[in-house]
Amino acid sequence: MANIGFIGLGIMGTPMAANLIKGGHSLVTFTHGKTPQSLLDAGAKAVASSTEVAKASDIIIIMVPDTPDVEAVLFGENGVAAGLSKGKTVIDMSSISPVATKEFAKKINALGCEYLDAPVSGGEVGAKAASLTIMIGGSQAAFDQCKSIFELMGKNVTLVGGNGDGQTTKVANQIIVALTIEAVGEALVLASKAGADPAKVRQALMGGFASSRILEVHGERMVKRTFDPGFRINLHQKDLNLALTTARQLGLSLPSTAVAQELFNACVAHGGAAWDHSGMVRALEIMANHEIGQ
Repeated sequence: MANIGFIGLGIMGTPMAANLIKGGHSLVTFTHGKTPQSLLDAGAKAVASSTEVAKASDIIIIMVPDTPDVEAVLFGENGVAAGLSKGKTVIDMSSISPVATKEFAKKINALGCEYLDAPVSGGEVGAKAASLTIMIGGSQAAFDQCKSIFELMGKNVTLVGGNGDGQTTKVANQIIVALTIEAVGEALVLASKAGADPAKVRQALMGGFASSRILEVHGERMVKRTFDPGFRINLHQKDLNLALTTARQLGLSLPSTAVAQELFNACVAHGGAAWDHSGMVRALEIMANHEIGQ
């Protein structure tokens, strides 16, 4: 049993933390607002700062929205760094900048601690089911030490390479997800506008080469008009911004990624920042002057 600290108990963090408790680990928590009662009832202990989490834990997990949030949790007032001692491990499971991650890792390593970047894919459903895909950057030794902990939260656990490589993999993942959502949205808008039943079109496509997890889950959301998150558009916007920024730094062009980002921007302009990212289809529907199923 490990003494684990968990910082950031939102849509993803809360079920991830719950699965660690189910796995037999002791958990110390800190989050904006209050630690959910369900975690306290399961045995989690809430403390007043990230520093206190670090002092009480051998392994500290961070799950917050964006790069500035991770930096503040690590190095801000009452941050993790102030509570670290040699031999501890910091795991950032947020989705943030690969470039910033490398700098954060250097600072944590200088304190005599290990650092793993371990962003996830699978959304709230995967977090609850402990079936997340976890993409990890860091040393082999730190990965080996924490692998059993990752396996309590995910099924596809991969050490990709050094620090920053986990975040780079997540950026690549988010490009593929966004572009596939866009493709599914275009296909179903076309089918519906042409007079076909989009639910039956989706069912037929699920048996062919076009089948995908996106078509299965988000295609159904589009047909049934269920856009409660899941994974919010504003978070996917953030991830695509990381992709486009990294591409500029590397001298690359990502034209389709830029188009997907503009579709997310259009959704936000129509009040959709908190829609599930499958709601990208609404931007396509506006341009088509046609809603799926209508």
